[in-house]
Amino acid sequence: MVLPVSDDLSLGTWRRDPGTVVRRAVSAPAGDPASPAIVAESEAPGVATDWLPHAHPMHELVWVRGGTLTTRIGNRIHTVPPGFGLWLPAGVIHGGRLTAAAELHDAFFAPDRTPVTFDGPTSITMTPLLESLLFRLARTDLGVAARARTEAVVFDVLEAADRQFALELPGDPRIDPIAEALLADPADDRGLQEWAAHLGLSDRTITRAFREATGLSFAQWRQALRIHEALALLSAGAEVGAVSERLGYAQPSTFIAAFRRVMNVTPGLLTPRA
Repeated sequence: MVLPVSDDLSLGTWRRDPGTVVRRAVSAPAGDPASPAIVAESEAPGVATDWLPHAHPMHELVWVRGGTLTTRIGNRIHTVPPGFGLWLPAGVIHGGRLTAAAELHDAFFAPDRTPVTFDGPTSITMTPLLESLLFRLARTDLGVAARARTEAVVFDVLEAADRQFALELPGDPRIDPIAEALLADPADDRGLQEWAAHLGLSDRTITRAFREATGLSFAQWRQALRIHEALALLSAGAEVGAVSERLGYAQPSTFIAAFRRVMNVTPGLLTPRA
């Protein structure tokens, strides 16, 4: 079941790659009391896929393998990199953008039978145990008692991640053109003075607006946006040097240092191995 959402809403995040398939929504169970408390499923679209904004009557946990999912919720862009999932409370309007080679996995949780609660969309650490339990719940031959035991362990091990991969969009008409330009082209290297001249603002006004709207300076926000894009590119198999160039870094070492500051790991660790 999908809750109705106005058709004029758009994801409004990264530019769509050529060949992207646009879909209306991911179906979810209706939450029948006779159905399981957790319903898990997966699919591999095989192409870049964009789900238009929608909502579900059940909580959703979504994670991916072999790629990355990005989603916009309100004024935030959430990235779901390998090893992490995203918890979406029931009723939260969201869209999604999946890289071409990614496998999409999700699990729907009946709100009235889920003792775990999170304060809004939350990054979840997808430990091998949690993932194995959810894969087990995707089986169709699991008995009622075995399913209940497995669900109980899921509730016990489900925890928020230490890092939350969310980027706050400004939502300020004075600087929204900067955000939109960088979303369309993260390599755009125009500085404060160039943007100030282009928008007819002072660089001090732009700096203050970014701080007030996002909690980050303009330079910090642009770097955070580039790291979100880098997560998608690396997870899709792009080489570190190619990602560095595409995102506008002068040399790979600069990109690697910036990535490490934000993610606490080097980008090479997120590149899929053959």
